[in-house]
Amino acid sequence: MYSELNRILPAEIIKTNELMKDHTTFQIGGPVDIMILPQNIEQLETAVKWFEKNHIPLFVFGLGSNLLVREKGIRGGAVKISAGLTNVIFKDHEVYAQSGISLSELAQMAADHSLSGLEFAEGIPGSLGGAVVMNAGAYNGEMKDVVKEVTVLDTKGIMTVLSNRELQYGYRQSILQNSGYIVTAARLQLTSGNKNQIKKQMAELAQQRKSKQPLEMPSAGSAFRRPTGFYVGPMLEQLGLKGFTVGGAQVSDKHAGFIVNKGGATADDVLELVHYIKEKVKENFDVDLKTEFLVVGEE
Repeated sequence: MYSELNRILPAEIIKTNELMKDHTTFQIGGPVDIMILPQNIEQLETAVKWFEKNHIPLFVFGLGSNLLVREKGIRGGAVKISAGLTNVIFKDHEVYAQSGISLSELAQMAADHSLSGLEFAEGIPGSLGGAVVMNAGAYNGEMKDVVKEVTVLDTKGIMTVLSNRELQYGYRQSILQNSGYIVTAARLQLTSGNKNQIKKQMAELAQQRKSKQPLEMPSAGSAFRRPTGFYVGPMLEQLGLKGFTVGGAQVSDKHAGFIVNKGGATADDVLELVHYIKEKVKENFDVDLKTEFLVVGEE
């Protein structure tokens, strides 16, 4: 079956039994049966149609920054969008960017063009595509504020353009989650600004992140969504959970809202730690925490 794939796609973009831990910021995860690293839209379309035709489940991801993959890995296929879909075009106050580009890198490029609106994205480790899907945000900004429209690909290889309104954005969510659509590009509406002021603000945000967050440790970013009326970090600190460890997974002793891989952590370690935290928070605050990262892979 895979020999057909080798005929329709370049061999160098096809990987078999590729470890997902090498493609996620958590540095956790077993092998995926077959991974495609498309360098352009045509290769992406070809791959998606092939998986659909052969009824092979397909998982699509970007920079793997919001992802926990189980040890048994992923059965079927995976496509890493950030491998090559990184083109960017600036025109007036708009930027059209392919979904594989790093959101943080795109924010820097916008600043270089004296365009404001993406300052909040400085230091967010994910891809534009992932950010668009989950309505990523920080420091009083989020993707829904700047997304004008998104280009998506369905499993039959058909492209569709969805407007901001059609995306039905909410807190860390959009209609794109579990939709079957693959985000290939987004058009963002930005505003003119002073390049030096924009860069100054971004440098300040970067410094805030560096001083407060465990950026030097493998993690998936903030572990939990913020519940209404509460802040997760202080809650866990109050419960004495800062530094609490299960196997190689630890509640960061720098910022309790982060779970870090202190070395050799497994997905089970992380999930056991998450379960324990949720129980303690429910017991003490009557709050149901929801994880911010996606858990995938064979159980």
